[in-house]
Amino acid sequence: MSHFEFEYPYIFLLLLLIVCIYRCPAALKKIIFPHISLFSLKTGWFNRDRLLYSLIFALMISALASPISYDSKSSHQRKGRDLVFALDASGSMGESGFDKEDNSQSKFDILKSIISKFVNERYDDNVGVTVFGSYAFSSVPLTYDMNAITYLIDFLDVGIAGENTAIGEGIANATRILQKGEAKEKVIILVTDGYHNSGSVSPKDALTAAVKKGIKIYTVGIGKKGEFDKDLLQLIAEKSHAKMFSAADSVSLQKIYDEIDRLEPSRIRSENYLYKHALYLYPLLLASVLLLGMLLRRQAS
Repeated sequence: MSHFEFEYPYIFLLLLLIVCIYRCPAALKKIIFPHISLFSLKTGWFNRDRLLYSLIFALMISALASPISYDSKSSHQRKGRDLVFALDASGSMGESGFDKEDNSQSKFDILKSIISKFVNERYDDNVGVTVFGSYAFSSVPLTYDMNAITYLIDFLDVGIAGENTAIGEGIANATRILQKGEAKEKVIILVTDGYHNSGSVSPKDALTAAVKKGIKIYTVGIGKKGEFDKDLLQLIAEKSHAKMFSAADSVSLQKIYDEIDRLEPSRIRSENYLYKHALYLYPLLLASVLLLGMLLRRQAS
């Protein structure tokens, strides 16, 4: 799938200078615009010369903003990892007060928001999502389509898999998702705010199966000390050669995902985009042609 965007969209703030073409004093215009002599002496917003010059200026700003197209479809060229989020959606994840600035949001809502931001920066990874409560199920299969992931995550809610906490089934289901991927590096990011108390698969059995397949499991405990099984999460992370984190609030949770982002970087960042094509020449060429036309018409008159 081909995508289009500007690498430096903030450059478009310079378009505000177009107002100066019409309203600034002549002395100021000479400083900002080198071709002030091209302007007609006539005033008014619909003066042909000024409108044309405004168009030229807008095209040059568009070129400066660096329009690009890139292709993120060709999965056989990707060199990232297979990454699955195992998210606790038990009843306790519906508790509010996790965000000190917004007490109305639940822990699960904050988690979804942070994950959506995280996956949108994983251009080169194959990402999936499993949800666990009393049982576990695959909510998003492995995919490179990050827009689809963020869209589907919005539909997840507390209690969707039951009110209890089946950590073992969460790991086991995430492992099954990863078996369908072909990347050499496989990662699970397990997030929970409680203790394992449900499901037919024990966390240790699920961990053993994941370790045999070379899967790293980063664990994140949400809540205050004692509210989640820190010892179990530490064991899971250590045995799988990963790291355990704890988050007492939304700020610390965001920092955790920032650190995981550094520990498991998306390789495409070194290349910026997959199959990137610079398009700035098109608006720049059109602006040059229009400017040349203005100069020739000026000389002829």
